[in-house]
Amino acid sequence: MSERVPSDHDSVMSYRATIARSGGTRRPCLRLPDEVTAVEDGDIIRLSLGGELFHARVTADSSSRLLRGAYDNKRLARTPGEGTNRLVEWCEATSRDPGSAVEFDELDAGFCYGLREPGKRTVYSVPSRPNESLANIAEKFTRDE
Repeated sequence: MSERVPSDHDSVMSYRATIARSGGTRRPCLRLPDEVTAVEDGDIIRLSLGGELFHARVTADSSSRLLRGAYDNKRLARTPGEGTNRLVEWCEATSRDPGSAVEFDELDAGFCYGLREPGKRTVYSVPSRPNESLANIAEKFTRDE
C-alpha cells in the first residue's frame, strides 16, 4: 500500500537538479545532485513523474550520476531500448529542456524519488518497499535470464 506525501512535507528532502543532454543525443536526461548519496551506479529506483510511478536505472559518466530515462517496469529500465522513455515524455510535457532546473525529491532514500517543476507543489504516492527476501529471489531469476 502506498503512502501519500506532499512535496513540502518535513520528511521530503528536495534537491535542485538539472536536465542535461544524454551523451551526443538530443534526448534529455536527469543529472543527479551530488547531495543524493543513497544511490549508486547500477541501482534501480522508483521515480514519480506527474503522479505516475516508473523505474529508472542510475548510471554514471565522467561528471556525475544520472538517470537517462524512466520506464514502466524494472526490466525495461535495465534494457531501455525496448520501452517508452517516460522521462523524455515528462520533459516534453513540462517544457524542460537541457539546462533546465528541476526539483528532485527524496521520498524514501535509495528507493523512491519524485521529480517536479521548481516552485510547484505535488502530492506523491510513495510505495512500500518490497519484501527483501522476495525481491532477492526475483533478482536471482532476472539475472539468470
